[in-house]
Amino acid sequence: MKFPDLRERSREPELLDLGGVPEAEVEASLADIRFVNTWLGGHRTFERLLRPLLRADGAISLLDVGCGSADLPARLLERHGQLRVVGLDLKPTHLRHTPPQVRRVAGDVFAPPFAERSFDVVACSLFLHHLDSADVSRALGGLWRLARRALVVNDLRRAQVPHAFARLVFPRLFRSPVSVHDGLVSIRRSFTPRELRAAFVDAGLPEPEVRRVFPYRLAALAVRREP
Repeated sequence: MKFPDLRERSREPELLDLGGVPEAEVEASLADIRFVNTWLGGHRTFERLLRPLLRADGAISLLDVGCGSADLPARLLERHGQLRVVGLDLKPTHLRHTPPQVRRVAGDVFAPPFAERSFDVVACSLFLHHLDSADVSRALGGLWRLARRALVVNDLRRAQVPHAFARLVFPRLFRSPVSVHDGLVSIRRSFTPRELRAAFVDAGLPEPEVRRVFPYRLAALAVRREP
């Protein structure tokens, strides 16, 4: 097996980002993402990141950016029913698969249709790696302006082990060949802890807490100190 050069982020695009994928393949790919979140730590990481930010009554507003079918906040709503959740995604085809308890908004992360500090918490999971390196800090700066309390990022950590695992397992695990392709590209486009931390700092945000999460994820949290 030939190992790819992972010293820098790949610029190769994902098929879902290019568009033109048949609707049935989009649905299958979203189902594969839900499978990954359920069995490879997505839900667990998302809830652990957000739990300390919840008030005692759970009544906070949450924006989930690049939400896809919004399975992550939907699961959180099952345990914290007072959450008010908005899901933002560029693609209306993705939003058609979100649950009814999540308010759906089609929009661009670089021109979000919200006023500054509209949400207690802004979160993005498996989204930032879709952006080219030059755009990551710009996106973080814009999302930070929407948050009253905190910005939470949950993404992949770039390394040879998960890439080798994915090459062996994804073709057997996923329903969609698009998921197999995009899953491998996602790992190559993902971040090291140093890269993710630098992106926050370059955006002018407070230096975040960045930690590795099993198996190969990164979690980053920036908290607004002023009221």
